[in-house]
Amino acid sequence: MVDQRQFSKLYDGKQVTLATLHGPKGLRAQITNYGAKVVSLEVPDVDGCMTDVVLGFGSIDEWLAQEHYFNAIIGRYANRIKNGRFTLDGRDYQLAVNNGPNSLHGGMVGFNRRVWDVVGQTPSSLCLHLRSHDGEEAYPGNLDVWVTYSLTLENGLLITYEAQSDKPTVVGLTNHAYFNLEGEGSGTIHDNVLQVLADSYTPFDDTACPTGAIVPVEGTPMDFRQPTVVGQRIDDPFFRPGRGIDNNFVLRPNPAHQLQPAAVLSAAGRTMQVLTTMPGLQVYTGNWVERHNGKSGRPYDVQTAICLEAQNFPDAPNHPDFPSPVLRPGETYFEQTEYRFLQ
Repeated sequence: MVDQRQFSKLYDGKQVTLATLHGPKGLRAQITNYGAKVVSLEVPDVDGCMTDVVLGFGSIDEWLAQEHYFNAIIGRYANRIKNGRFTLDGRDYQLAVNNGPNSLHGGMVGFNRRVWDVVGQTPSSLCLHLRSHDGEEAYPGNLDVWVTYSLTLENGLLITYEAQSDKPTVVGLTNHAYFNLEGEGSGTIHDNVLQVLADSYTPFDDTACPTGAIVPVEGTPMDFRQPTVVGQRIDDPFFRPGRGIDNNFVLRPNPAHQLQPAAVLSAAGRTMQVLTTMPGLQVYTGNWVERHNGKSGRPYDVQTAICLEAQNFPDAPNHPDFPSPVLRPGETYFEQTEYRFLQ
C-alpha cells in the first residue's frame, strides 16, 4: 500500500488526500481526490496474497509530474472531439485542441487534474464531488459531478457517476485505469486474454476520430467475442502501426440501463469482468506510456498495461446517430462501471 503521508499537499488552493478502502471480500483500494484517481487496487490471489493490479506512483508529486491520465476520472468529455468543435442547440463551441487537431479527455485541464471535494466516506466507499464552472475548457453550464467508488460484495470496484447542469451541455465520463493483472510493473500485457462482448465498432479516421460509421467486428481484428490472447492481435496492421489497440467497441443494447457484462480480462490466474451501463468500451493497450519507475520501483513502459474504458462513443457530440451525450437542466447523468474480480 502507498504511504498516505505522501499525498498530503496543498494544490491549487485545496488539500490533497488519500483514502484507503477495504472491501468485504478482501479487495483494498486507495483513492486520491487529486483527479479522483485510483492509486492502488490490491487483489488477493488464491492463497490470499495481495497484488496491486493498477499502474501508478507513490506520491502526489510524482502524479503531478507524470502520466496525468493514470487511473483518473476523465471529463468533461472522455476521448476525442474532432477539431475541438461541436454544435449544441444551434450554438457553436470551440474547445482547446490538445491531441493533434482534436480535443482529448476534457482539454488542457480536465477533471483528471482537478482536486475534488470528499463529501462522503465509509470503510468501503468514497464519494467525491467536483464543480466544473460554466465556460471551463469552453464547455457550457455549471456542471456538478459526483463519483462514488465502492468495494462490493461481488468482489468488485464499482464506480458510480452522477452529474447535473444548469445549462444544456455535453457530458461523457470514464475512469482511465491502467490494469496489469500480473501486478503493476510486471512487464507487458501481451499474455493477457481478452474477451469483449461487442458485435460492432466505430472505425476512425487518420486523426483517431470516428467516421460516424458503425461496422460489424466479424471478419476483422476487432473481433474479440471469443477469448483472445492480446499479443496475437496487438501488432496487427489494422491497428496503429507500431503502437497497438486504441479503439472503441459498440457494446450490446442495454435498454434497462443496468450493469451488464462488457468484457473479461484474464492473466496470472486472475480474471476481471467489466460490467457497465455505458454504450461503448475503449480498449487501449498503453501504447503511449512513457518509461517510468512506478510505485514499487519497477519500470513501466509501452504496452505494460491495458485500459478498458467504459464510455460514450468518441466524438458523439458531432454524430446524431451515436448515443446522445447531451445533458439538460433538470436531468441527471447516471452511469456505472464495475471491475469485478472472479474467484
